[in-house]
Amino acid sequence: MQELRLRQQMTLAPRLQQSVKLLQMSALEFTTAVELALATNPFLEDGDEQVADPPSTQADSGGGPPAQSAAEPDVSVSAAAEPSDTEGMADAPAAPEYSGDYPTASRADGEDHDLGQWASAPVSMREKLSLDLGNYRLEPRGRLLAEFIIDALDEDGYLRTPLANLCSALSPDFTPPPDEGEWLAALRLVQQLDAPGLGARDLQECLSLQLDAMPGVSAPLRELALRVVCEQIERLAKNDAAGLRRALNCSEDQLREACALIRGLDPKPGRRYDVQAPAYVVPDVFVDKYHSRWRVVPNRSAMPQARLHRVYADLFRHARLDDRSPMAQELQEARWLVRNVEQRYTTIQRVAEAIVKRQQTFFEYGEVALRPLMLKEVADDLDMHESTVSRATVSKYMVTPRGVFEFRHFFSRELHTDSGGTCSAAAVRALIKELIDAEDPAMPLSDVALTQQLASSGIVLARRTVSKYRGQLRLPPAELRREH
Repeated sequence: MQELRLRQQMTLAPRLQQSVKLLQMSALEFTTAVELALATNPFLEDGDEQVADPPSTQADSGGGPPAQSAAEPDVSVSAAAEPSDTEGMADAPAAPEYSGDYPTASRADGEDHDLGQWASAPVSMREKLSLDLGNYRLEPRGRLLAEFIIDALDEDGYLRTPLANLCSALSPDFTPPPDEGEWLAALRLVQQLDAPGLGARDLQECLSLQLDAMPGVSAPLRELALRVVCEQIERLAKNDAAGLRRALNCSEDQLREACALIRGLDPKPGRRYDVQAPAYVVPDVFVDKYHSRWRVVPNRSAMPQARLHRVYADLFRHARLDDRSPMAQELQEARWLVRNVEQRYTTIQRVAEAIVKRQQTFFEYGEVALRPLMLKEVADDLDMHESTVSRATVSKYMVTPRGVFEFRHFFSRELHTDSGGTCSAAAVRALIKELIDAEDPAMPLSDVALTQQLASSGIVLARRTVSKYRGQLRLPPAELRREH
């Protein structure tokens, strides 16, 4: 009996592993995986052609896909479930579909061309600097030192490693060892490549390099801005205008111009290269309102169509080959794929429906009405394991009237109010953004003031929590939001 249980576990494990793997894939990854299986497994075929519908059954309130018998492994992967709100849907407009391909431009002659073929690949900071370095006629030794400095730059474009420490990383064959003058010459060369400020060793040098390279600036204004950066950077960070005027012995207008010039600089010039290729999101479901009810509609075109190849499966069964043959394994894997894909679809559909059911106020009123929601809450509703719900929410997207959202967006921890109610952390962030958007630019709200305004609305939070949420919104502190 123990041996039988062990054999059952060994048989089920691969299918369960495949099920978990498919569930946690994004729609694009999933499409790629299924298309690969179609191309390599002879027992799978493209299910684009029409398949006879199963016999009609009594409509149920759950509205899921027709139940599939274990004896019918050739169910089409594309047999997607209908929306859960099926009442009165006979005349419902067709759900929008999106194939998940890159956008295409159609010519008058009907020929389509993939715009992705014309998109330039993003170039990293180090690649760009190395390309620019190639335009200089240099001795091999000097070029190698410059390349070494480029490789040592961090993501912000700074050289954080002291020049003296770079020598220890050089090959012992590099003789004689470079002296400080050689390193400085190579560094100055790198600092002249592409965006000004790259290769700086600290913030002051970074801003100074940008001021020196800025065209169309009068000499007195540039000199004053350089003094602010090199001598009074701490006062500038604190927005101490009075202290800056006393230390620099300048007028209020002169200081205002210099500070405006400095604020237009880039403190992290290396980040401008941190541009990812455009991310094309393939939505898994669409959410819309029909007959005053929110419904979830699957994106059928994003679901690859595949089914068991009946002819090949029948030929294999009649051939009476060894059950342990490679073809038997491929047939088993084909059956697993068809069933696991259908299970993936059903799970994502059910999780989406549960999210929409619990977050209807969000769809009606927006971000500030997003209620607290935990994965366990949905897992209990659907009688699923929490880890299954987690996998069904990562890299899964829904198109809504308010935009495209990852399923995870709708899960936010609970915060208690002094009135005994609760709100979500996401709603609090939305409130903070609304308060900052409505503030007087000349008198921006400090984190203490934001905390007090939230408290007046019944949301009691620590100031550091408000500061954290403001930072998550990528909004600067009040000192840097103030307009003079």
